[in-house]
Amino acid sequence: MKLKRDHFCGNLSKKNEGETIILAGWVKKRRDHGGLIFIDLGDKSGVVQVVFNPKVDEESHLQARSLREGWVIAVGGKVRIRPIESVNLELETGEIEVIVENLEILNISESLPFPIQDEIEASEETRLKYRYLDLRRSVMQRNLRLRYEVTKQVRSFLDKKGFMEIETPFLTRSTPEGARDYLVPSRVNPGEFYALPQSPQLFKQLLMVAGFDRYFQIVRCFRDEDLRADRQPEHTQIDIEASFIEENDIYNLVEPMLAHVFKKTLGISLKIPFPRLGYEEAMDRFGIDKPDTRFGLELKNISSLASQSKFHVFHRCLAQGGEVKGLRLPGGSRLSRKELEDLSQRIEPYGAKGLSWILLTPEKIKSPLSKFFPKAILLRIIEHMEGEKGDALFFVADRKEVVAASLAQLRLHLGKRFNLIPKDVYQLVWIVDFPLFEQDKEGRLAACHHPFTSPKEEDLPLLEIDPEKVRARSYDIVLNGEEIGGGSIRIHRRKIQERILEILGIDSLQARERFGFLLEALSFGAPPHGGIALGLDRLVMILARAESIREVIPFPKTQKAVSLMTQAPSPVDD
Repeated sequence: MKLKRDHFCGNLSKKNEGETIILAGWVKKRRDHGGLIFIDLGDKSGVVQVVFNPKVDEESHLQARSLREGWVIAVGGKVRIRPIESVNLELETGEIEVIVENLEILNISESLPFPIQDEIEASEETRLKYRYLDLRRSVMQRNLRLRYEVTKQVRSFLDKKGFMEIETPFLTRSTPEGARDYLVPSRVNPGEFYALPQSPQLFKQLLMVAGFDRYFQIVRCFRDEDLRADRQPEHTQIDIEASFIEENDIYNLVEPMLAHVFKKTLGISLKIPFPRLGYEEAMDRFGIDKPDTRFGLELKNISSLASQSKFHVFHRCLAQGGEVKGLRLPGGSRLSRKELEDLSQRIEPYGAKGLSWILLTPEKIKSPLSKFFPKAILLRIIEHMEGEKGDALFFVADRKEVVAASLAQLRLHLGKRFNLIPKDVYQLVWIVDFPLFEQDKEGRLAACHHPFTSPKEEDLPLLEIDPEKVRARSYDIVLNGEEIGGGSIRIHRRKIQERILEILGIDSLQARERFGFLLEALSFGAPPHGGIALGLDRLVMILARAESIREVIPFPKTQKAVSLMTQAPSPVDD
């Protein structure tokens, strides 16, 4: 390079007027106005307009005629204030331009598969195939800068709180974490495999036994599971563990940490402490354990009133141990029959067999249920639902889990469709008092979170009597309806850990084989400890207001866990 950069494009302003500078970057746009050639030159800091004038340097102007989008160039020239009529207020550097005196073409480019600008029509597949070009777009640059800033602020905060960042192994053994492991064959131990960690769970517990007291790590984790918009086969989490703590210590650490991150990255002040919702209350009011609390449409149970109807669907459901719940949509009485049918179809994938409704039009009550209910009972249902003229009331009758899932999704859909969810609000809530166990598809007991979560001390006797009633010392943190983290106080006594594994169907021989190193460590004075893991990808996605975590990860996979850029996974040579 003959021209050595001494300034960044996006950092120039009127303060630089008259300075002779050197810039380097990519040609974003080229406009040839006959005598003058205008180039939008961009680098990681932004874009600035550079002007080629044959009266200033004829050779540079001649070279500039060949420039095309994507070419890499360096220019030397003088900063000047733009004429008033040429000021571009949409550009941070729009009040100045650089009059080029020297040009060096550093590299040329093939025709780009899509324009390097924020609003593009390229498919996601094309963007992922040419990810290195997609990442040149300013929106992607902002997303990754935000990601970096979040991790920087987390590290700074935890460092001041006395936490030490410690790395844990990637090549380890398989442990039950709720998903399938990615396996790595061992060349030097034929027939044996390492597992890539789904989390550093056991290692961070061992670090507490080792006496490090306060650990954190911004760590990659791997899960071989079906992908969704907010999942990837490899993800990054903010992993935290501490000794001699209880639940409130985690809340009192994470809340100011997130407040610090929001203030430093977005300039937003969060109100702390965050509200806390018990698991049962969250399921009762919202039908889901990660509720979006920015808007209402809460669920209400009308089972006792429904039992007084002649509607056989409700009666059969209640006789089989189900329930009838509903929600109120303000202003929903204007919905057409077609729109009501569409709502019913929307909840079918969640097991609902239908959606009952009552429209409180200004003229009258309209509902297929009217003929099955005495008017007095119908009015009591409307009163219980807090219905007013102009509202629509929706009901689902089924098993509890079907009612919850169906109405939770309906609530979210209606909130988005009718613009009931404020865009510029960040609402955080803790979900606590989870059950320790749940039944899997085969009816066997499984750990709700993981088998190393401590039961509540007062529920320990229930382990022998009714383990499904045991509550966990676990907690999730939810932001705008997205679970961004979860953790628990851990089991630090060997006998309790062995009993939990036994309840889960893992006998003493299996326990020693799979978790012998942990059980042994718990025998050597393990302190009370606990922690939390926050999903970095998901947190940054929300902060960036992105539609998918793929928008905040440099090189993500598709929903089929494929890299369209590198074509991984791929066959390997023997």
